[in-house]
Amino acid sequence: MRPRDLVYAVTFLIVILVIWGIYTNPPYIHERARIVQQHIFGAQKETVVTAAVPKTSHPKCSLSKNCPIDHFAFQIRSGAATVVGPKICFDGNIVMSGVMNNVGPGLNLVLVNGENGKIETFDFFNMYSGETADILAFLKTIKPGMIVLVASFDDAATKMNDEIRDIFVGLGSSSIKDVKFRDNWVFAGGAGTEQKSPFEKLAANDQNANIYGNWPEMVEIAGCFPKKV
Repeated sequence: MRPRDLVYAVTFLIVILVIWGIYTNPPYIHERARIVQQHIFGAQKETVVTAAVPKTSHPKCSLSKNCPIDHFAFQIRSGAATVVGPKICFDGNIVMSGVMNNVGPGLNLVLVNGENGKIETFDFFNMYSGETADILAFLKTIKPGMIVLVASFDDAATKMNDEIRDIFVGLGSSSIKDVKFRDNWVFAGGAGTEQKSPFEKLAANDQNANIYGNWPEMVEIAGCFPKKV
């Protein structure tokens, strides 16, 4: 055999042995390849590390910051004259609004389970031409531990009697006794707390100061309401 033929034969045999080694012992080959790669290109980390991107949660109900874990975010806006309906947002969900077409003149109320934040019920009651008995029946369904959210629209006082006002006092209202014809009023309180609520605002109907002719400015409250645990 000529020397050149011998070289070709040896080379062919080496190739066959390498292929056989790859198929019969791939982990070893891969490990050797990794070692060679490290020598050539420098040591590499075996796992790819990606920069941790912190999860950002936007504050609920348009608040400026997130509420503590044991509180619910809320926002309440009264109506503006008879044109723009009120809005009630709770725990990031708009429950009542003019856009949703589920508000009405008078008092708009939302009852919430104070432990889990579940919306129990909501409704509006015409306090100008409606029946006083209807809102009284609704208010008497409020149970201890419930959160009560209220927004006025147009007029909230014409059909409001002392019994209704006393119920709201029991929920923590400090201003309900002063709510008069076409005043704007928003309130968030709790049943069974026996404490005055810090979440309340009243804008009096004053012809010399009204922004909307025969109606005062829109009022708003927002914040973090503690859970009733």
